[in-house]
Amino acid sequence: MRMRTSSPADELIDNCDYLIKDSIDFKNDNRICLEIGMGKGDFIIGMALNNPDTNYIGMEMHSNVLSLAIKKINEYNLDNLRIIRMDAKDSVDLLKDKIDTIFLNFSDPWPKKRHAKRRLTHEYYLGIYDELFSNKNCKKIIMKTDNDDLFEFSLESFKKYGYDIKEISYDLHSENIFNIMTEFEKKFSKKGIAIKYVKAVKIKKEE
Repeated sequence: MRMRTSSPADELIDNCDYLIKDSIDFKNDNRICLEIGMGKGDFIIGMALNNPDTNYIGMEMHSNVLSLAIKKINEYNLDNLRIIRMDAKDSVDLLKDKIDTIFLNFSDPWPKKRHAKRRLTHEYYLGIYDELFSNKNCKKIIMKTDNDDLFEFSLESFKKYGYDIKEISYDLHSENIFNIMTEFEKKFSKKGIAIKYVKAVKIKKEE
């Protein structure tokens, strides 16, 4: 049987000191925020730099992309940042009851109707996120996208699932909302594409 050889990207990831493998240990009790689909890391690095008292996890399933993020992260000494190579649908065992806030930045819009369940704001994924949140009484998702159809789908999906829309913008960069830009966001903005933003919160109603 022919042995599979590791790619340079895989080797870089596997040897990364801040890669989460079996458990999460930030050596403190600060809240943990998760970015699903971290891309090349600009957003999660910026958040970690700006908020040293908050812990961050960047999740990315594509090794080639994650390796590029690692090269950027290596330029800093960030005790409050970890990364994980994983698909969100497989995250419950490792991240159950640990996450304060979830960030969804420029997720794949999966435009075809038959692929709707793959959208990260579909009720299928919202059900997975339920398991990740540490505070079951207050669940928070913050989303950015350039895609109008995905944005409208997500707003409807949040509302149907019991989330309240606490903050919304159809042109984020024109408003006074704290923002760290992603790689995609910079490209879209240069093209004049308005960035959509929403903060959705689900508060458990008293019985």
